Amino acid sequence: MQFSDIFSLSFRTVRGNKLRTGLTVSIIAFGIMALIGIITAIKAMNQKFTESFSSMGANAFTIRFKERNIRFGGGNQREMKLSSRTGRKQRVSNLDKSITKEEAELFVRRFDFPSQKGISIFGNRNNIVSYENFKTSPNVMMFGGDENYLPLNGFTLQYGRNMNRLDVQTGRNVCILGYDVAKKLFRQGVPAAVNAVVRINNIPFRVLGVLESKGSSFGFNRDNIIITSYTNIDRNFPTGFSYVIAVMANDLLQVNAAMGEAEGKFRGIRKLTITEESNFVLDRSDSVAEKAMNSLRFLTISATVIGLITLIGAAVGLMNIMLVSVSERTREVGLVKAIGGKSSSVRSQFLLEAIIISIMGALFGILLGVIVGNSFSLVLNTGFVVPWNWVLYGILICSLVGLLAGIYPARKAGRLNPIEALRYE
Repeated sequence: MQFSDIFSLSFRTVRGNKLRTGLTVSIIAFGIMALIGIITAIKAMNQKFTESFSSMGANAFTIRFKERNIRFGGGNQREMKLSSRTGRKQRVSNLDKSITKEEAELFVRRFDFPSQKGISIFGNRNNIVSYENFKTSPNVMMFGGDENYLPLNGFTLQYGRNMNRLDVQTGRNVCILGYDVAKKLFRQGVPAAVNAVVRINNIPFRVLGVLESKGSSFGFNRDNIIITSYTNIDRNFPTGFSYVIAVMANDLLQVNAAMGEAEGKFRGIRKLTITEESNFVLDRSDSVAEKAMNSLRFLTISATVIGLITLIGAAVGLMNIMLVSVSERTREVGLVKAIGGKSSSVRSQFLLEAIIISIMGALFGILLGVIVGNSFSLVLNTGFVVPWNWVLYGILICSLVGLLAGIYPARKAGRLNPIEALRYE
């Protein structure tokens, strides 16, 4: 028998046993769906991380008091050193020193590397903004910055103007509204917000402008915010948070040089000796996204383990079904051999049946997995994602599952004695 004949016969047999084939395909499909679905969701999360943390561009970095805590699990780590007197580990008090406004302003004045610099601070997350008879929920986030805050953090004005240097120096009550805040307060239209006076926690502020909509990112609605000057935060809403300095180098090739000079300059401002560790960190925007994506690796491993366990169960079930099929079709095998069919043809037929069932399960599982994974990407507001490498891996894994599950039943069918097989009841 030619291979095309064997394949055609195998496919007709698979199609003829709809219930048995359907159950086996379902088991395999759910295993692949779990694997592809989680991988697709992780890829969507990686895409969102890249968009969220790289908005400043690859040529930008920040100087902050502590490193961003991007990890899934684990406890807080404290930095310790050995006491010269007792020899015991003790907390380094200098490491707990937040970046002050004076230090941030001094750095901006002294740092003369060709770049754009900005100072910012987080205000709080429980603000109420009101205008006439309308007010927001008490969950509006407030940020303080300077005239460079918007370009350094990837924000764009849709209406109005940005803060200027005089607004920052005087700390006067002016602000820029996020799109959702303006939309909720000004029912007649978002443009009406410009130059209006709103009340933030009952303190009047004049609106300078409204930001373009940026959507949500991991629970943080970037349109539900208020931006004012960091000097105004210090005057009206003192929080005690550490200040953050953002730097965007003019040339991408000079970023490392800028970071080195910035670290040296800021160590002097922080009055650190040569032997002391830096009590601040420099975060490059693209490296932050990379750290976040690396934190998702264990989810990929977990998804792979879950998928493989399911596929092992599917392989066992497929082998049992193929063994039952051999028993049911013993007389058929005997007839094929009696009319001149070779044992190799019988083995190939049963092996192809197992592989066809596995690949059908892979295709259905991949389709379902991509749909499930992209339903998560809709929540994150990212584009359509297809993990093509894992699609290929899924097909290869399922082909291997079918091959391994079908070898023993195929060999058993091929070894049947045609005379005994024909007499089988």
